[in-house]
Amino acid sequence: MRHFRWQLLIVLITGLVVGLILVFQRSATPLALESTPNPVTGGSFTEALAGEIIRLNPALDRFNQPDRDVDRLIFSSLIKFDSRGLPVGDLAANWEVSSEGTRYVINLRENAVWHDGTPLTSQDVLYTVSLLQSSSSLVPEDLRNFWQQIQAAALSDLSLEFSLPNSFAPFLDYLTFQVLPSHLLGNLSLDELVDHPFNLAPIGTGPYRFKEFQVADGKISGVSLEAFEYYYSGRPYIDEVHFKLYPDAKAALQAYLGDEADAVAQIAHEDLVTALNQPGLDVHSSRLPRLTMVFLNTQNLTKPPLQSAEFRKALMAATNRQKLMDEVYASQAVPALGPIMPGNWAFYDGLEPYRYDVDLARQLLAGAGYSWSEDGKLMSPEGAQASLTLLVQDDPTHNKMAAILAADWAAIGIEVTLDARPYADLLANLNARSYETALVDIDMSNSPDPDPYPFWAESQAETGQNYAQWRNTTASEYLEQARTQPEIELRVRLYRNFQILFAEDLPSLPLFYTVYNYGMKNSIKNVSIGPIYDPADRFNAINTWYVLSETAPAPSE
Repeated sequence: MRHFRWQLLIVLITGLVVGLILVFQRSATPLALESTPNPVTGGSFTEALAGEIIRLNPALDRFNQPDRDVDRLIFSSLIKFDSRGLPVGDLAANWEVSSEGTRYVINLRENAVWHDGTPLTSQDVLYTVSLLQSSSSLVPEDLRNFWQQIQAAALSDLSLEFSLPNSFAPFLDYLTFQVLPSHLLGNLSLDELVDHPFNLAPIGTGPYRFKEFQVADGKISGVSLEAFEYYYSGRPYIDEVHFKLYPDAKAALQAYLGDEADAVAQIAHEDLVTALNQPGLDVHSSRLPRLTMVFLNTQNLTKPPLQSAEFRKALMAATNRQKLMDEVYASQAVPALGPIMPGNWAFYDGLEPYRYDVDLARQLLAGAGYSWSEDGKLMSPEGAQASLTLLVQDDPTHNKMAAILAADWAAIGIEVTLDARPYADLLANLNARSYETALVDIDMSNSPDPDPYPFWAESQAETGQNYAQWRNTTASEYLEQARTQPEIELRVRLYRNFQILFAEDLPSLPLFYTVYNYGMKNSIKNVSIGPIYDPADRFNAINTWYVLSETAPAPSE
């Protein structure tokens, strides 16, 4: 079970703009209390969404964000996660874990019904699991391999059991799949679902049910949903939700500015100033689980300096992360403190922040026996000139970031060569361990449980995702124990110890997390967007949103 974390896929830095867990409120708020808004049922809400609707089916929406966004309102999952990444029930009323951590019993809500009025049962869950276990190429290989080792069985109409071959504490992460109705689809394979009419008239158990598509020039231009009266967590206040589709984020923002929508799904970083200057537009920002990092090949025998913790720390001290965030992402990023995201339940807040300090970098190098030639070149204790090759994806964003890194490291005398390649070539080099340093993103979307094991355990150094080939036996033992112990307090302590060892050894350079910006008219109330693990998480509490339509009188003095 140790090699399964299919969500943790290496991807390269994209132009996706996402960011701080801050909320920029641009609306003017009176100093004196004049009125108190009352939540009332009614009204509608329209969001400008960039992209295309392809299929409204959560088993098929993995690679299309607009589908995932709409599906989040129509369908429900067994488990969801709070802002700290701790599991809470969605369709699951509660659950039990056996003492050895290999059996999970899930008890379903009694009041969950499909949009056609049919009660939810354990058979719906089993059908959905069977799709994940299928041999279809539509299921990622790692995910398919994982689920094929899991036995799922109904204990009753509202209870089911999952049996694992080994204890695996992050298992609840895998129960965030959205459930499909077996009474409508139970005889269909995943491949048969691809072109099924269900995808254009979906039926779920979520807060909103499908109403209709809008079509223009033969293409879907929008979709309308209506509040589901019998939603198990309470009927949403807002009667209707509409999505209008636009080719990109800039066009979506223009639609909002043209009063065509009440919200814009994503604000590009280059448009953030424009958005912040719009009266009545609230900009909600949240850090995404996308860690930008420089992998260091600590076992590259042709580069002995990379095997030295002092040399790696000097690289970190010489790296101007603020400049990277400012110039590449318009300051829409959050500095990283290690491989676990701040705000997550497993994050240790006692870590010393990394600071940009060229003098410190030089002190660390001098203490390790390095010196400088008359022309400022860094010389190893053996008298060789220090040089590094930085592997990077060949596109404007990556090249710009790599150029900044090269300049930073050159400032302490290191000769840096940039090796820009297509993504497939870069990934092949990582897998073959044929690189010195590499600029990448680690995407932990939909993985609130941090489980750093795949990237940092010794067992993954040769053939897994431990591309840095970091070999720290003690740290690996902490990671192994943390993913096999269901007790959360013990896991917190184990991950704290791991993070301390990571900071002491610094096998790679954690840079920052990117930021997601969401714009919404301030007449939509009770909106709170905390840390998210997918942009669709902005709708986690949409059933509590309401349109400001009436107020209570101000209290008399």
